[in-house]
Amino acid sequence: MAKMQYNGTGRRKSSVARVRLIPGKGNITINNKPLDDYLAMEIVKREVKRPFEIAGCEGKFDVIARVHGGGTTGARLRGGAGLW
Repeated sequence: MAKMQYNGTGRRKSSVARVRLIPGKGNITINNKPLDDYLAMEIVKREVKRPFEIAGCEGKFDVIARVHGGGTTGARLRGGAGLW
């Protein structure tokens, strides 16, 4: 049986984030690193998780994001654009 997944892309200037959502336990991976290793500031981590809180699906999907260009704060914004 095929595994359900959702794909999204966020772009800003020359930066691109490709985001994949798959059913899971809420694990978030950015550029092959866990969220806690990739982003240090707690406020930025909350912003990454915010779309799930708004949609009421916290802990139901794993996120795999590949981000190219810009800094880590920009990565958060592009990743969020990929989720919205």
